[in-house]
Amino acid sequence: MTTASYAYYPGCTLHATAKEYDASARAVCEKMGIGLEELKDWTCCGASSAHTTNEMLAIALPARDLLAAEKMGKPIAVACALCFNRLKVTEHELASDKSKLETVRSLVGSDYANTAEVVHLLQILYDRRSSIAVSRPLKGLKVASYYGCMLVRPHEITQFDDPEDPQMMDKLMVALGAQALEWDFKTACCGASLPLTRRDILLKLSHRILAQAQQFGADCLAVACPMCQFNLDMYQQAINKEYGEKINLPILYFTQLAGLAMGLSLTQLHLDKHIVDPVPVLRKKGLA
Repeated sequence: MTTASYAYYPGCTLHATAKEYDASARAVCEKMGIGLEELKDWTCCGASSAHTTNEMLAIALPARDLLAAEKMGKPIAVACALCFNRLKVTEHELASDKSKLETVRSLVGSDYANTAEVVHLLQILYDRRSSIAVSRPLKGLKVASYYGCMLVRPHEITQFDDPEDPQMMDKLMVALGAQALEWDFKTACCGASLPLTRRDILLKLSHRILAQAQQFGADCLAVACPMCQFNLDMYQQAINKEYGEKINLPILYFTQLAGLAMGLSLTQLHLDKHIVDPVPVLRKKGLA
């Protein structure tokens, strides 16, 4: 039974390097009765390069997807934090600048009204956390919820949770039976798109996040952004070599943890797609 229906914008990454996020999101929403209808003929939102090269391109690309959601008459559900940020920025820019709105209309369609509601998938699950059918509670699993910087900032635009101490993912983890850890770097930047240009900065920023999470006793990190997941998962070996650490923390999407608690299989959740294998930790906790 479908309880809510959204226009679903997966974005480029969920169709490529973050397929496990897409698969787990769809599986969890289906089990919860949340309808996700993928936008037809969607395009890249421009993250993370368009806004550094051409301002109008950076606004017109997300606007094209917002127009598609408008035509469907549904709020647009977004899983990627980067995509969410770009869509919200576009929504804000066009609401406050009529001349930009007219220019964008000439590019994407004169019927564009900038009325689509943009919702991150974490918000959708959080709002329904009390009704999640938990059949395999994540008992004993210590989770460090990592929001990153793009969901919560700039707060006047994203309007997402508390920009300094967000709680949505923490409370969702508690509803799933896990222990949500209090720690300092839940909104710190992981280095975003710096792997190719300033790998040294990426390693430094990701190191402090991973090191404190491990120091505080985390069994895993829960994330809501494919770029964050990629950086924190892919570069642990390089971080260990650079800083003399022995970090070995699984980096899981919140949708994978939700699906696990709801009884979905490890195969359905694509838990074999990560660099740091989460299965040993889950097996130790009796969850695999």
